[in-house]
Amino acid sequence: MVSLIAGIIFIAFTFFALHPSFPLNWGADVLVFLKGCLPVLSALVGLICLFIGVADIKDKKEAAREEREAREREEKK
Repeated sequence: MVSLIAGIIFIAFTFFALHPSFPLNWGADVLVFLKGCLPVLSALVGLICLFIGVADIKDKKEAAREEREAREREEKK
C-alpha cells in the first residue's frame, strides 16, 4: 500500500514538474538530459544483455551436461 501511494506521488510530481503550464516547467531540461544520457544508458544496457546472454549459454550447456550424465546413470542401472 505504501509503494502504491509513493508511486502516485512520484507520478503526480513528474506531471507537475514537466507540464508547461505549471511553475517548474522542466520539460526542455529533461529532454536535454535524456539526449545526453541515452548513449551511456544504451551502452550499459548492451553490456547487461551480453552478460545475460553469456550466462544463459553457460546454463544451457550445464543443463545439457547434467541431462547427459543422468541418462548415463539410468542406463547403468
